[in-house]
Amino acid sequence: MGRLPVNKTYKLFIGGAFPRSESGRTYETQGMNVARASRKDVRDAVVAARAAQPKWGGTTAYNRGQVLYRVAEMMESRVPEFAALCSGRGEVEKTIDRWVWYAGFADKLAQVLGSSNPVAGPYFNFTIPEPTGVVGIVPPEEPVLLGLVSRIAPAVTGGNTVVALAPQASPLAAIELAEAFATSDVPGGVVNLLTGHRAELAPWLASHMDVNALDVTGADGLRADLEVAAADNVKRIVIGEPDGQSLQDISAFLELKTVWHPVGQ
Repeated sequence: MGRLPVNKTYKLFIGGAFPRSESGRTYETQGMNVARASRKDVRDAVVAARAAQPKWGGTTAYNRGQVLYRVAEMMESRVPEFAALCSGRGEVEKTIDRWVWYAGFADKLAQVLGSSNPVAGPYFNFTIPEPTGVVGIVPPEEPVLLGLVSRIAPAVTGGNTVVALAPQASPLAAIELAEAFATSDVPGGVVNLLTGHRAELAPWLASHMDVNALDVTGADGLRADLEVAAADNVKRIVIGEPDGQSLQDISAFLELKTVWHPVGQ
């Protein structure tokens, strides 16, 4: 008698762990039962992201780049698994290259976005980029892997932590990505991934008072309501390219701080 294979249980990714939804709910998609996150799961993910943000934001930019490059390495070793859950090998390879691109920019942000400003007086005046904080992300439904990474990568490159909703109809690639995060050097809580119905989850993410910015690139049909909900604590609203890469996507999640310092004698 042949053995029965062990079927994977598709869970959430919160704080570096894989919990089931506190509601116990699942929904069927891609031939699998996937965890259906609740409002409580959104709150738990935000708590995890907030706890992880100071250390991640305080990590040297060079080290952040190394960590993100490690994600690319972990994905490179699992190309067939990812390819089976998205449009194919081409999308996976573009996704890996996207991590490498953002990893390379991590320690160049201060030089490119910062400046030394001329002032009338005996002072040095500098402008330096700093992370916004906790970022909520509603990614595009397609491409399922590249679109998700294209929105997560610029946010974490600048030192932010994220709570991202997986594509609702095709979430398995996002869960596979969570496993790459869990086995790389990304600290728990830096990236949190929730599967479920985005019409249910996105409004709670938008109205959460401890979320500092909201990426609504993939919030088709929900965007206006999410922007209204986000206005209560003046969240920054970001709309990017579904599968693009640019310095502007990183800077959208950064604050520019100006520092004055007296010139020594």
